[in-house]
Amino acid sequence: MNRSPVEVTHISNNGVWLLTGDKELFMAYVDFPWFKDAPVGKILNVVEPRPGHFYWPDLDVDLTTEIIEHPERFPLKAK
Repeated sequence: MNRSPVEVTHISNNGVWLLTGDKELFMAYVDFPWFKDAPVGKILNVVEPRPGHFYWPDLDVDLTTEIIEHPERFPLKAK
């Protein structure tokens, strides 16, 4: 699998910052609840199998740049 470099740059009380290429994306826990109580190691284990597609294998979470930038367009959320 060809993977591009992607990195979690910051984890705070409000959410997670993801750096990919020249873009930094913010994922607020209110919109991305899968990360709120996840162990740091599982959040840091992220791959970008294709540009703009991110996968956290330990959490079984798939997201795209569009979902992260416009969570209001994708109202389904984990409970």
